[in-house]
Amino acid sequence: MDPLDLREEIPVLDEVTYLNTGAASPAPTSVVDAATDEIERQQHVAPAAEGSYPALFETFAETRERVAEFLGADTDEIALTQSTADGISRVATALPWQEGDVVVRTDCEHSAGVLPWQRLRDTQGIEVRVLETEAGRIDREQATELLADADLLCLSSITWNYGTRFPVAELTEIAHDAGARVLVDAVQSPGQVDVDVGEWGADFVVGAGHKWLCGPWGAGFLYVADEATDALVPERVGYRSVTDPEGDSYEFSAGAKRLEIGTTSPAPYAGLQAAMDAIDSIGIDTVEGRIERLTDRLKEGIDDDRLLSPREYESGLVTIAADDPEATVSRLADEDVTIRSIPSPAAVRVSVHVYNTDDDIDALCEVL
Repeated sequence: MDPLDLREEIPVLDEVTYLNTGAASPAPTSVVDAATDEIERQQHVAPAAEGSYPALFETFAETRERVAEFLGADTDEIALTQSTADGISRVATALPWQEGDVVVRTDCEHSAGVLPWQRLRDTQGIEVRVLETEAGRIDREQATELLADADLLCLSSITWNYGTRFPVAELTEIAHDAGARVLVDAVQSPGQVDVDVGEWGADFVVGAGHKWLCGPWGAGFLYVADEATDALVPERVGYRSVTDPEGDSYEFSAGAKRLEIGTTSPAPYAGLQAAMDAIDSIGIDTVEGRIERLTDRLKEGIDDDRLLSPREYESGLVTIAADDPEATVSRLADEDVTIRSIPSPAAVRVSVHVYNTDDDIDALCEVL
């Protein structure tokens, strides 16, 4: 598929210059059709055929396999969730915390990577340390110092506020050397850059389909490395968490599936499969190359004192200083250009994806 073919499949792009994929992407018709077809199958076909639950479990199994393939993981290392925040919370509540345990997070984490540790601080007495960055850049020596006696490192693969890439593999090695596990919020990566969780070496990786994958809301995924599975003892349990839900006692599933719980709609996961197929049909190298070219075009029109993201390409997220970010977003919306404001730093953020064009970038620059 050509990038412009994908654009043709997203009808809303005829109405607005959409540059907010880092928050959520409109889905192409193939994704919407896949989700709709799954609802019809579940409600109109399966009850008279294989049965509603066998059809449900089949879609879940197919989605785990597809996500594993997309991330370079084994199928039993994948659990299905509803969102990134959901995945992080499932890991956070399944680890055996003791008072005084230490979690290190960066100052560039989204609330999904902040609130669970605040809650554990209040309920379990853990210590939360914040690794300060310089506009999304990490000091390795400071990271090593903070991680010396830590139990978990939580960091993003691509920062949501600057668009910088953290050196995940290097930081994972530092954390593991200190005896700490690593949880990566990767939601800004799949769909715009190549992701191989084996190369990162992290214990847990979470993501979702409604951003750069152009998938539906409600389809999240969680990778748990095989060697990290036994450390997870979920507080919440359901029939999808265990090997035999009918017995007098239970045993958690051997793999990441122990973090799944119960019945949920299969439609978002069918849509997620179609979304991954669409990205693969374009090719991740083509995706990233086009994003790089378009972000370079955008940055050419932004002065150094206003560009808060790196001038050299790192991702499709471009953060720009603005005196009144919310007013700027509103003014652009009046001109049918969609971006968003962010609180820290106080700025506006542009998200450039493969379906965007030179005309989109030029329209944004003209209004700015």
